[in-house]
Amino acid sequence: MARRIRDKTKKINKNMLREIAPKLPEVTNEMFLTCNPENIKLIREFEEMHPLLSAQTKAQYRSGIKQFTFWVKTALNDKAFYQITKRDFNRYLSYLINRGMSSSGIKFKKSCVSTICEYAERILSEEMKEYETFHNFTKTDIKIPKNYVYNKIAITEAEYKILIDTLMEDKNYLAVAWVSCAFNTGARRGGLRGFKTEIIYKPVIEGAEYVMSNTVREKGASEDGHPCEYIVPITTLYYLKLWVEKREYEHEYLFTVKHNGTYNQIALGWADDLCSNVLSDILGRRINPHLFKASAISNYLASGMDLKFVSKHIGQHADISTTSSFYDLRTFAEEKNDMLRKVKFVETNKEVIEEVDKSKDIK
Repeated sequence: MARRIRDKTKKINKNMLREIAPKLPEVTNEMFLTCNPENIKLIREFEEMHPLLSAQTKAQYRSGIKQFTFWVKTALNDKAFYQITKRDFNRYLSYLINRGMSSSGIKFKKSCVSTICEYAERILSEEMKEYETFHNFTKTDIKIPKNYVYNKIAITEAEYKILIDTLMEDKNYLAVAWVSCAFNTGARRGGLRGFKTEIIYKPVIEGAEYVMSNTVREKGASEDGHPCEYIVPITTLYYLKLWVEKREYEHEYLFTVKHNGTYNQIALGWADDLCSNVLSDILGRRINPHLFKASAISNYLASGMDLKFVSKHIGQHADISTTSSFYDLRTFAEEKNDMLRKVKFVETNKEVIEEVDKSKDIK
């Protein structure tokens, strides 16, 4: 399969609003084992008894909890969890804030510790004397300042066409199929991994413009996550069929690559690599897998589709406010212009009037 060679001299617009904060120093397992044995025992018990986290989320939580536990060792003289106060935890939040960590990163670190605290408050308070009066110390009044690292700009339909045309020219049929699915269905990279080849053999009902995907696992609690079925447009089916035809081997799943002599589902990192090393170069700006879902939602809304429908079937969100608050990237430029055209401003300054008239003539 042809692969686009990255032009390292090409400048990519990263749309950054601020510099990324340096990562926290890694806390190895050896470092973690030097912490207070009572805290280690609590954390391990929590991991064994907590069924509502997927394997991937558990790994992320484990990392966040290790960071906090080792910070307790170095900053709080290795206090036991039941001795930690809200004031202590405020110091930890200040430590993260002062390092320039993003607000989303800080909130995740906080939620890792909060989950442990809730477990201790709910379960251990009835069984252990030390936890009889324990309260979740993460519930503090400190406000985490909202910040953003990147300016999220939706992939437009024109940019989507450029991506498809370029990838077709490169004969990168796997990438074409993935991009078409990501842009038109709204599925996340994890969900797309679960798309099965059976999709392309589903009959298209007369008059219909789509088929439904198989049920896939999306982000959510437990190993089952959030089961979702996505609308797959006929135009996307074309690129899926083309990819299956060109790969020349049978597989249960659509998005597969050869690794160590066998064909397997793409890893989550495959989509990251495609976006950073191929798609970003094509468009000349930073593209990441998460941008596709927001772009799908924004473009469907821009076409006039009902917000409730888009939230339910494209966003797969339980709450419509999630769709409108975090995934609608429309700029409403035309609406802003229409609003100002309807307002009659009284302007007497001749220079201003001349400048406005010039700008209208240019348009």
